[in-house]
Parts: sequence; C-alpha cells; structure tokens
Amino acid sequence: MRILLILMTLFVTGTFSVQAEPFIANKVENIDLNLREDEAAVSFLGLANGEAILLQGPNDKNILVNAGGKGTKAELEAWLGLYGVNKIEALILTNNGQEGTLNNLNQLIAKYNIQEIITTSDISKQLAGRLEQAKRISIVSWETGAKKEILPQMTAEVQFSGNEQDEGMDLTLQFLKHTIFLMSSFSKQAEQIILKKNLKDVNIFKLPNHHKEDTLSGKLIELLNPQIAILFAEEKQKLDRDILDDLHNTWSEIHVTKKHSAITIKFTKTNYEVITIPTVPEK
Repeated sequence: MRILLILMTLFVTGTFSVQAEPFIANKVENIDLNLREDEAAVSFLGLANGEAILLQGPNDKNILVNAGGKGTKAELEAWLGLYGVNKIEALILTNNGQEGTLNNLNQLIAKYNIQEIITTSDISKQLAGRLEQAKRISIVSWETGAKKEILPQMTAEVQFSGNEQDEGMDLTLQFLKHTIFLMSSFSKQAEQIILKKNLKDVNIFKLPNHHKEDTLSGKLIELLNPQIAILFAEEKQKLDRDILDDLHNTWSEIHVTKKHSAITIKFTKTNYEVITIPTVPEK
C-alpha cells in the first residue's frame, strides 16, 4: 500500500524578478524547512538546463548533487540563497555532461567553501588538472558498490558507475525506510545491471536528464515501482510519451522540474511530504 502523501504548496513571501538570463531572485525570504532530528530534505532545483539536487539534514549540512548546465550559475546561486545555503560540504558530480559545472567549479568551490568532490573515476581525472584549488579539496572517485553516510541517517550507495557514452553514476539514497534513486545513466549496459539489483518499490525516482526517446524500458520502471517520479525538463523539451505511459501504469505521481520552479521532498521517520515551490515573474 502506498504511503499517503501530504501534498502542499509553499508560497514564498515576495516576488521574483526574472530576466531572460540569468535568473535573479529579488525580495524573497529564505525557505526554512525547519528540519528536526530524524528529518531530511531533498530539493530538485529548476534550472534553464542541466540539473541540481540539494540534500539537507538537521545539522545544517548541505550536499549538492550536480550544479546545472551551461549558463545557469546565477540561477543556481539564487536557489541556494533561498534555501539558506552558505556552505556546501560536498559536491557530487554524476555525469560528464555537466559542462556548466566544470566551467564554474572553481567559483562554486570558493563561494561555498566546498571541501570534497565525489564523482566517477573518469571525471575525477579530468578535474585533477583543471581545478585551481585541487590541492585544498578532496576529489574522491566512487565506483559501483561504494557506500557512505553523507547526512545523519542518510546513506548513499552507487548502484552503477560507468564512463561510456550515456553513462554516469547512479545513486540510491537511503534515509531511514525511504529510498531515493537518482539515475543518470541511460545506456543498455546500465539498465541491465540495475535490473539485477534489489531496487523494488522505490519511493522517489529521479529519471536521467536526456533528450533521447525510449531510453528506459517499461521493465525497469515496473521493477522500481516508484511512488513519485521526478523529471528535469528544459524549456521547450518534449517529454517521452512512452516513459510517461510506463510511469502512469505503475501509478507513479509525476513531477516535472522546469526553469523557475523547485520540488522539495521533506522526509520524517514514517512519512514524507511534497512541497512545490513556484516562482512568479514580476509584471
């Protein structure tokens, strides 16, 4: 039986001033999730392109998974400001398509005092020679099977890590009894390996951010049987109808994160709630 979701919309006081690019937040109060012991939050931040996921625990510790695509630095910093993020303990890079991340990484490290970068072996080799502060921070390679507690009671585990085309690092986040699956790869090899994993009945499934059709099979979606599916979609990007149909067949609740919107999921011991955060452009 699926968990009864508490659906709510959090309206932020103030308005957003939106320009074509970059995105600018103006006169907006911080979003305080008021995380207590045995609580955590995962926020999927809407950007013009690429993806960024913010993980937060009750100890004011912040972890960022990816940092958007090309030209989204100002948008990302605006979102982080809204969530009250001044420091990021670790940045997890899951795929090689984060061009904007690589170009702006040095600035992000300096501004948010990032102490550690976690990524694939291929990306870690690239970063070693490109980061201005490579000697100050730790660059860690995670292979398939790597497992670590990254927030209080939240453990990340690498289900697949590949360096071929359409591959990256696919992570599960286990927070108490809740399972979040952040999938980046969409190669046939990655899917076959994940199909052999015991990933049944996932609570939250973040689908790979891609522009190709028919990249995930109905068999995989049926196995995962997600309660909630998160899709990052760029402006004017059409969603894959076959994948949407497969998600509907599993009774998944589908949320699409587009530019100027965010989806936060707040977890407690026994439940979770979905918070949609819209932005309203000034007239």
